[in-house]
Formats: sequence, structure tokens, C-alpha cells
Amino acid sequence: MAKEGQLDRAVRDFIWNIVEIHSQLEEIHKDWARTLGITEPQWLILMAIDELDQGRGVSGIAVANKLRVHPAFVTIQTKKLEKLEFLARVVSPEDARFLQMSLTDRAREEVTKLSLKRQALNSAMFSGVDEESLAYINKRLDSIAKNSQLASQKLSIGIF
Repeated sequence: MAKEGQLDRAVRDFIWNIVEIHSQLEEIHKDWARTLGITEPQWLILMAIDELDQGRGVSGIAVANKLRVHPAFVTIQTKKLEKLEFLARVVSPEDARFLQMSLTDRAREEVTKLSLKRQALNSAMFSGVDEESLAYINKRLDSIAKNSQLASQKLSIGIF
């Protein structure tokens, strides 16, 4: 029973640490967004596109899935980002019903300007954590994320 209580305490501590990290990252994203004159969700969309784009553009559905938001929200926000000249949206060559999005040169320039600050920020955030440890943490977090998704699905269908 004591061991079960220790595990429960460790899980609660983990969850609160994740909540705190999420809160701090949210503030950081708001700051980056403010620098570019956009909203935090728009910043995250730009970062998702930058992450997902393999040179052919990215679909709105892929961005929505990455950010875990509704595709209609991505559509509305990307239209605004296109007007601000941060995004280019072109018809997909494979399927004319879909658009492929990519960052404009202007957006890449702005993100590059922030890269030195971002590197300093990352160094401060991960001070004392080496590359091997970070890889280990990421592997475990990936596993927890997948297990959390499965647990959430089980909860929603009444298994728990």
C-alpha cells in the first residue's frame, strides 16, 4: 500500500510539473508571437508548419493534428497569416480540394532573427541536462503521451 501511495504521489508531482512547464512555454510562445505582431495560436501554427514542411508544403489537417485543434480553426488563422505575408497557401498538386502551406521568406527571416534568443532560452531551460538525458526524457514522454491518449480514449468510452 505504501508503494502504491508513493507511485500516486510521483504521478501527481509529474502532472503538476507538466502543468508548470506548459504554463511557462505558453508565456514564451506569447512573447515570440508578440514580437512578430501575431497571436500565440498563430505562432504555434507557424512553428508547426516549419516543423512539418518537407519542402512541399503542409496541409491544414496535418497542422491541426499536430496542434490538436480543429482544422477550421487552422483555416481561419492561416488566412490571417497569409494576409500578414507569413504564409503561402497553394493548391495541392495531388488534390485540388486541399491547400499546401509553407512559410514565406519573410516568416523564415523573422524566425531566424529569433533563433539566437531561442538558443539562449533553450540553454537556460535545459541547463544541467545533457543531450543523452534529454533523448531519454523525450523517449519516456513519447511513451507517456501515447499511453495518455489510449487512457483518455478508454475513459471516454467508459472502460475506466
